[in-house]
Amino acid sequence: MLMSVIEGALSAPAYPELAGKRVLLTGVRRRCGVDIARAFAEHRGRMVVQFAETSPAMQAVAEIVAPQALEAKVYGPVGAKEEDVAEFARGAVQAFGGLDVVINMVPLETYNLDRLATVADIERLIAAQLALPFHMSRIAANRMSVTWNEGLILNVATLAAPTTGAAQAFAAVAKASLTAMTRAQASEWAGRGIRFNAIAPQTVPAAEGLRGEGDVASLALYLASARGKGLSGCVFEAS
Repeated sequence: MLMSVIEGALSAPAYPELAGKRVLLTGVRRRCGVDIARAFAEHRGRMVVQFAETSPAMQAVAEIVAPQALEAKVYGPVGAKEEDVAEFARGAVQAFGGLDVVINMVPLETYNLDRLATVADIERLIAAQLALPFHMSRIAANRMSVTWNEGLILNVATLAAPTTGAAQAFAAVAKASLTAMTRAQASEWAGRGIRFNAIAPQTVPAAEGLRGEGDVASLALYLASARGKGLSGCVFEAS
């Protein structure tokens, strides 16, 4: 079923119903999120884009997105503490009076894996890395619910290809954790029309899946469109 969804997303035409949608995209970096920002801007979304880094490259992305989007607001890095996320979320929600789509870029970092002795150590690291999207998603979903607004929340995890045993263990636990979080959130909010989906990195070579961020952007558009309204609790794989 997931593969047929991917094929449909990649062959789908533009989605005129996305024009004017209020889209929050968090965690944009040079290596992730740029194509997604551009895709929603080209569909004339009202964009709130939060960059995880400050650089000339990110300034260039902002200058591309701003004239294409119906409206656009840009934010810089946000702290990882819950209160920092809450403060940013309030500003993002107020920017256009609410949110219809939230996409969190979630880079799963594998530095210092040699210092992690057990699976429990790995789980603690992953929990820390998923904390920001977890809190952001909870706040956004609550706001959508309060305003009787159906919406999509999509977590897009990125991870360098595993090259060691420790990295492979990290990738497997990270994917399992993201899957569990996504399905639990989808179940919790299902009765209120708020959909949760995720895109996770492939942990083993596969013949199917998304190839690069262009495919990820196409799938994100599909999930946010009328054609994707029946999908929640799904985890797609991307190389």
